[in-house]
Amino acid sequence: MSTAVACWDVDTATTSSHLAIRHRVFVEEQGVMVLTDIDAWDRDITTINVLAAHGREVAGTVRLYDLGEGRWKGDRLAVLPAHRASMVGACLVRYAVATAAAAGGTSMDASVQVANVSFFERLGWRCDGEVGPYFGLPHQPMVIDLEGVAPIASAPVSDAVLRLDSVGTSRSSLLVTA
Repeated sequence: MSTAVACWDVDTATTSSHLAIRHRVFVEEQGVMVLTDIDAWDRDITTINVLAAHGREVAGTVRLYDLGEGRWKGDRLAVLPAHRASMVGACLVRYAVATAAAAGGTSMDASVQVANVSFFERLGWRCDGEVGPYFGLPHQPMVIDLEGVAPIASAPVSDAVLRLDSVGTSRSSLLVTA
């Protein structure tokens, strides 16, 4: 039996968990960014941040924002190492795509690490230009058409409180506790 994956829009109570997952993946693990990955899109109130839980553990996040004229951008997809073999990444991408489509978007862009291109292609994305550096790593520009994308309901983990686990080997381990 597989463990359910739930995705939902971040609110003020879960913003710190969203940022902690990103910090864990992009700063601590991958070393893509130094000190923080926070940028101007994090200060833009129209940016939509999404969390995912795998069972009762917070497992990943993504953010998306409107670029105008029907184009949306998805970025900062981050899944904690223990959940990368699950469906968390796919659920986050599908949720982001459906959210952009529901907001009237016609297409969505992403800059994807080269190792993840086939993952995105399986989800309906296509390459859109040449591979180039993004924060020092090769990334493939990709795009997906949002026409006809079905809505996905938000499904937060009910009756749960998100917290950072201060015990254990990882400074940023995230758990969901009742």
